[in-house]
Amino acid sequence: MISSQKYWKNQFLVCLGLFIAAAFCMKWMENDFWVNGEKFTIMGLELFYPKEKVMAVLAGLDDHVGSILVYHLHFDFVFMTGVFPGIAALCMMAKEKTGGTIKKILLAVAFLQIAAWGADVYENLSLLHWMKDPVIGDEFILYHFIVATKWIIALTGALSAIIVLVFIRKKS
Repeated sequence: MISSQKYWKNQFLVCLGLFIAAAFCMKWMENDFWVNGEKFTIMGLELFYPKEKVMAVLAGLDDHVGSILVYHLHFDFVFMTGVFPGIAALCMMAKEKTGGTIKKILLAVAFLQIAAWGADVYENLSLLHWMKDPVIGDEFILYHFIVATKWIIALTGALSAIIVLVFIRKKS
C-alpha cells in the first residue's frame, strides 16, 4: 500500500506538469495582446482594469488577437487543472506533517481549492461571453469579487502549505 505522502506527492507532480505546460503556452501567447496600439494583460482583465477599460479592450479586439485570447482562455482551463488540484495536493502533503488545528485548517484550505477552481471557471466564461458581447453590466462587481476570492483562496493554500512543508518537521 502506498503512503498518503507519496500519493499526494505524485498527484502534485502530475499537476505541476500541467501547470508548467499550460503556463508556458499562455505566456507565449501574451506577446500578442495588443488592442488599438496598446498592450493589455490578463491580470488587468481579471483584477486591475475598470469595467470601461475591460469593455474597450474586448470591443477593440481584431480577429487575430481575439483568437489568441480565446486560445489563452482555453489553455487556462488546462492551467486550472494543474494549479488548484496541485495546491490541494500541497496542502494534503503539509497536513501529514502537522496535527491539531493546523491539520484541520490545511484540510479546509485544500477543499476550498474546489471553490477557487469554480471561481476561475466563472471568470473565463465571463470573459468569453463578454468577448462576444462586450457590454458589461452590474455583474462586473460580482465578477471582481469572485476573481479576488479565487486569488485569496489559491494564495492562502499555496503559501500556508509551503510554509508548513519548509518550516515544520514531520510529527512523530
